[in-house]
Amino acid sequence: MKKPELLVTPKKVDEIVPLIEAGADAFIIGEQKFGLRLAGDFSREEVKEAIALAHQHGKKVYVAMNAIFHNELVEEIGEYLTFASEAGADAVVYGDPAVLMMAKEFAPSMKLHWNTETTATNWHTCNYWGRKGSKRAVLARELSMDAIVETKEHAEVEIEVQIHGMTCMFQSKRSLLGNYFEYQGKALKIENRDQEEAMFLFDPERDNKYPIFEDANGTHIMSPNDMCIIDELGEMIDAGIDSFKIDGILQTSEYILDVTKKYRLAIDTYIADQDKYEEIKEGLLSEIEELQAKNRPLDTGFFFKETVY
Repeated sequence: MKKPELLVTPKKVDEIVPLIEAGADAFIIGEQKFGLRLAGDFSREEVKEAIALAHQHGKKVYVAMNAIFHNELVEEIGEYLTFASEAGADAVVYGDPAVLMMAKEFAPSMKLHWNTETTATNWHTCNYWGRKGSKRAVLARELSMDAIVETKEHAEVEIEVQIHGMTCMFQSKRSLLGNYFEYQGKALKIENRDQEEAMFLFDPERDNKYPIFEDANGTHIMSPNDMCIIDELGEMIDAGIDSFKIDGILQTSEYILDVTKKYRLAIDTYIADQDKYEEIKEGLLSEIEELQAKNRPLDTGFFFKETVY
């Protein structure tokens, strides 16, 4: 039975080694200018340092280039691809086809992970981008467990699935919050991404609070709940899913570390002894529930929602 990669999103370089010790196999990092919704904003020097640290421990680092690129940034894509290649990145995560096209010129040996957030919904599409040069497809968060397993059965590329954390529900390249506050005659500090500065949209009808923030990529509205399926990993491990992602955006460093340890234990236990996993999985779920902020309840995302045609 193949052990899936445990992919984690660190907030800063200092977290790389502790997360490796906690059980992380790989990391997604990058610069906000090129990557969407990163847990932390890494300068080029920090990217190089993180890659060196990870490689010293036999782990991988993927550089995020999955932003929505407008014309003014296109010329910088090739230069950043060259940087990522020279820094020793194990792969680049992209969504815009411009990255794929320019990688052939500026980083021809670079592995590419296709991630458009919402459109990787079937194995036909995953395989199409695989034939174009992608090594991995990052599945949309809106897929059911059955759809994920079916996709993996027919996929010609590696398959990555998010198993924990927030989901982005809406993104606009516009500075919607800034424009609103400007209209109100107030100033808004961009990058309200620290937990103590988090803002929320409140829906009284559903009694939900949606985290909302702005950064260089525009306005982002996140899910009211955190996805967590630490007690439902077996079917995807059996199916051979290649990578499980813990998304730590808007979480504390301590939270990301603790959650990584618990998923490491869950994965390793299932691989070694499935009966033992059945015994401990509810306890692991309860431990994560205790870590949760009061306004961040856990749910199973779309994994067990019925598909309506």
